[in-house]
Amino acid sequence: MKIKTNKTALIPKLRFPEFKNSGEWVVKRIGDILEYERPDKYIVTSENYVSEGIPVLTANKSFILGYTNEIDNIYANVPVILFDDFTTDMKYVNFPFKVKSSAIKILRAKNYHNLKFILNYCHKIKFDAKEHKRYYISVFQNLTIPLPTLPEQQKIADSLSNLDEWLAAEEEKNSPCWRAYKKACCKTFPAEGKSRA
Repeated sequence: MKIKTNKTALIPKLRFPEFKNSGEWVVKRIGDILEYERPDKYIVTSENYVSEGIPVLTANKSFILGYTNEIDNIYANVPVILFDDFTTDMKYVNFPFKVKSSAIKILRAKNYHNLKFILNYCHKIKFDAKEHKRYYISVFQNLTIPLPTLPEQQKIADSLSNLDEWLAAEEEKNSPCWRAYKKACCKTFPAEGKSRA
């Protein structure tokens, strides 16, 4: 079976058996499935970090910059995605935090979409942030992704989370096969106009 494509829907070739006849994935604009919040009131007032306390986060590779003992304006309405407005890096956060900079957007799922599914799909988007500008409002929220039903989103997100945990353990053991498994897992998502083997 080839992927059926049009401007509004996709059907992936590979699918969990219980969703084989669940129909098309509907294409939606990211800004219609995620709402954003500016981080201004959650910015840490001092960068003199301590060894424990509330994590101070960034969306780039560093992720946890340190910890603060500040008790005011801690972001606790989790889970969320932290989006770096300049690099488009994204991180899933499920614990209370503060941030270092206003160059972050805090993203929450609208209408009961699965945040981990959305994050995994957004990581597939090839986006080159060449200019030093804020990308979420100007570009990223206008991109589209295909979405299955909520139960299928949940199944895929849970499977990818389990795989990530297993791969992290394999990576710690320096297993030579962990990268191949991660790459193969990306075939779970349909790509418009392409067939998945």
